[in-house]
Amino acid sequence: MTPHAYCQQKAAASGSSFYLSFFFLPRARRRAIMALYAFCREVDDLVDECRDETLAAIKLAWWREEIGRIHGGRPLHPVGLALQEASREFNLPARHLLEIIDGMQMDLQATRYPDFAHLARYCYHVASAVGLLAIEIFGYREKATLAYAHDLGLALQLTNILRDVGEDARRGRIYIPEDELQRFCVPVEDIRQGHYSENFTQLMRFQKERAEHYYTRALAQLPPIDRKSQRPGLIMAALYHALLQEMAARSFPVLHQRVRLSPRRKLWLAIWTGIRCGYTGK
Repeated sequence: MTPHAYCQQKAAASGSSFYLSFFFLPRARRRAIMALYAFCREVDDLVDECRDETLAAIKLAWWREEIGRIHGGRPLHPVGLALQEASREFNLPARHLLEIIDGMQMDLQATRYPDFAHLARYCYHVASAVGLLAIEIFGYREKATLAYAHDLGLALQLTNILRDVGEDARRGRIYIPEDELQRFCVPVEDIRQGHYSENFTQLMRFQKERAEHYYTRALAQLPPIDRKSQRPGLIMAALYHALLQEMAARSFPVLHQRVRLSPRRKLWLAIWTGIRCGYTGK
């Protein structure tokens, strides 16, 4: 199996909405973004699936070394080989790849966040840094697009956090800031035990409004000249924003299930957003 085939298989196996958005890219950019996505999946999965934190830290350290090889040697992993090609073609900064690993390291060191400032720092590492790499692959002309990528990463990650509240709690992690849990009088134990209440619903609505703020701010910062090149990110924004609205419409049943959009709805949103951004199929 070639490195690119490995990355495509990794991306397809995830079933993520990100994978759907990749098909609106030309071949070279599509291969590059799949390499980046596969890298993110590799480091994220090893943290989620490795029960031994010491071993997980050792594996993350190996990936730090692999990034060094990507930018100045011969990578050892199929994802590293594919990412090296992408890095050379699209000038991907090594510091952002390392920042993603820093975010995975944070998951090993912290299971709670005292306030939104600390959570935002985590979101930057695991999402905004990915967005800043992605726009290098997609292409952009205006520096304001960097701010768009940063804020869209926050919006997407905040949506992920809401979707996965119950699942994360069962893994021992709660990403809702502690001071906001206290403000809305929602005990941590209620989340762990899947106990719903009016206070919990109000807490979730507060989190939703914050995510909405970042979607709005991100889209406002994207220069019109870069809308077409950034259509994969705009497709993701459309899909995740629809997911956010779906969770709210169902009063956030997120403690016992993962809310999803139907495949048909995701496909329709992707095609419609791609058309609005000037997708030509080339």
